[in-house]
Amino acid sequence: MRTLKVMMAYCGTRYHGYQRQNNANTVQAVVEAAVSKLLNTPTVIAGCSRTDTGVHAEQFCFSLTTENPIPCRNFVRGLNGYLPEDISILSCEEVKDTFHARFCCQAKTYRYWIHNSESKNPFAADRALHYRRALRIDQMQAAADLLKGTHDFASFCSGCTENKDTVRTIYQFDIKMQGTDCFILVKGNGFLYNMIRILVGTLLSVSEGELSVSEIPEILAARNRIYAGRTVQPYGLYLHEIFYDDAAYRLPQGDAFFGSAVSGGERNGK
Repeated sequence: MRTLKVMMAYCGTRYHGYQRQNNANTVQAVVEAAVSKLLNTPTVIAGCSRTDTGVHAEQFCFSLTTENPIPCRNFVRGLNGYLPEDISILSCEEVKDTFHARFCCQAKTYRYWIHNSESKNPFAADRALHYRRALRIDQMQAAADLLKGTHDFASFCSGCTENKDTVRTIYQFDIKMQGTDCFILVKGNGFLYNMIRILVGTLLSVSEGELSVSEIPEILAARNRIYAGRTVQPYGLYLHEIFYDDAAYRLPQGDAFFGSAVSGGERNGK
């Protein structure tokens, strides 16, 4: 048996999230159908994350096991031939059998795109949040800085129960303006349900003056969803980058094909 580590990107607009569901079109279902056709046998894939309905991925990893000897180059090219245009396979690599796309992932970076202008961007429909009000980037960054580190993020989770582990670590939380576009980058060791969208909504509440920077520690301490900001729309959210430890899974002379540029973080570890 071979274990393959596969990188892909997708636009989530037409899908009810990544994870397979009954009576719903999902990324996993579409990719599994294509892989099963390519390998000529029913195949289940394991994804690195469970992106929600409408959420996109610039870098997403899945793993699978197969007895098929297909070279990684042919796997990438053949699978892309079976997939729709909004899903693209970027690379394939044969790795150690201990590798699992979800359980071996050390960190993830999400990117949220806000188009900050009075006029909408017709090329960003279902890709970015159209936000007309002026953004107070300095206040947003000050709030984001208080959210870095290891905290209990129960206030930033939808539907979290008291017995759920809600402690996570945020390594990076940066807000950057590029013209009329605002990009919010959040890197952490893991994220709760709707956590990124609530974090972004909270920063917007700070920008609007509904919440103050000084209230952020109180919101964290409350461990109650009602104290944080709103949950922003999913279509501005992207799984941007994922991180693995190469030494833990890479074969010394394993078959690999990188058909598209893969970011340095994923190739070289954290």
